[in-house]
This record gives sequence, C-alpha cells and structure tokens, in this order.
Amino acid sequence: MRIDIVTLFPKVCTEYVGESILKRAGEQGLAEIRVINLRDYTYDRHRTADDRPYGGGAGMVLKAEPLFEAVEDLKTPAARVILLSPRGNLFDQEAALRLSREEHLVLIAGRYEGVDERVSQALVDEEISVGDYILTGGELPALAVADSVVRLLPGVLGDPDSAIDESFARGRLEYPQYTRPEDFRGMKVPEILLSGDHRAVDGWRARQALLLTLKRRPDLLDEYPPDDLEKKWLDEVNRGKDNDR
Repeated sequence: MRIDIVTLFPKVCTEYVGESILKRAGEQGLAEIRVINLRDYTYDRHRTADDRPYGGGAGMVLKAEPLFEAVEDLKTPAARVILLSPRGNLFDQEAALRLSREEHLVLIAGRYEGVDERVSQALVDEEISVGDYILTGGELPALAVADSVVRLLPGVLGDPDSAIDESFARGRLEYPQYTRPEDFRGMKVPEILLSGDHRAVDGWRARQALLLTLKRRPDLLDEYPPDDLEKKWLDEVNRGKDNDR
C-alpha cells in the first residue's frame, strides 16, 4: 500500500510516520507512507496556500490550485483521495478495513476554516471525520487513518491475531489485559488467566469483552447483535448471576 499525506505542516506527520508500526511497515516494504508539503505546489514568493474566504468571515481557506496540483501529481490509477474534514463520514474500524484493501490513499489534511469547496466537488472521492469535535488541522486525523489502516495489512503486526482481538474488530471492546506481577498493590490477576486452560481463557475473554461493551458502548450491541452464547451471558447478567465482572 502507498499512502500520501498532503499537509501544510509536514513536520507534524514525519515524526510519527518514522516510529513504531508505521516505520516497521515501511522497512518491511509493506507500506510506503510519504508526507507531502502542500507549499511545494505553490509558485508565488511567499508560497501561499491559503486565502481569505469570499463573502467575508473569520479565518483562512486552503486554496484550490495547490491542492489540485498536488493531488494530480501524486495520483495513480488506483488512488483513492480522501479529505479529512469535520463534515465527513465518521471513521470507524469498518472504514479502516475497507480502506486497507486499497492500493493507494491520498489523505488531504485540512486546515483553518477548511478547503475551497471545489476541492470537495471535483477532487476528492470521500470526506472522513474522526469525531464530532474540532482540531487545529487534519494532520492528526490523517495519521489516525494511516495508522489504523496500515496495522490491518497482512504481515504488519508481529502476531496476526492482534488485529482480530482488538477493540471494535468484532463489534466488541477488547477484553481486559494483564501482565506481571501477579499481585500489584493487592490487585490480583484473575486466576483463570494463570490456569493454562486456553479454552477457559478464551471463554473468559469473550465474556469480559461482552460485559465491557455492555457497560461502556451498549450501542455496539444494537449494531452487532449478540449471538446465542452472548445472549445467555446477558441473561445471566440481567438475573444477577454474573460473578466474574
């Protein structure tokens, strides 16, 4: 996979791209992540990439010309162009999985009051939002999308089961995790995790994932209805017979 991040502030992105999972994916040849300075596609002495909005109002708007030139220069036949914008469709794990099947993503990091509307009309394939809140710019959302997508590529994570067990991968929050020591300030690791009984551990984790989802994100149970075993567990909770929460 190739990912191009188009931004006014490349240093914000290059540090993150050069670390951890994204760095490893690049070194292994599984993903090529490039950070593109939008100002490289401007031609005036001041390298101007933004201007005042027509009709008045506060703030500045990213200009259409450099964005069109940048994307048209970067675009391949397989490219999907995405604008990170508060008005976009909400990004979730399902969207990450969908995008992980693409060959080339061009992520445009918005800034200031937004981008010229003609960019949305004629240049991008979709707009994505990472939440109902406002950030200073689209760099952090672009990195969030890149990170969540790349970790789903085959071979990126050391353990292929890691992506399967993560929160939202199956419509449930991830079960609680523990490591050494067994007893920390009187808080003990659940005995079942020390038992060596892998089947029992898997059952405990599945149950805990369900209960945690019920407590913190019950909306996911509507979107991803429980199976027969989960219905049994939920019935036990409703009858007050849940002893291992």
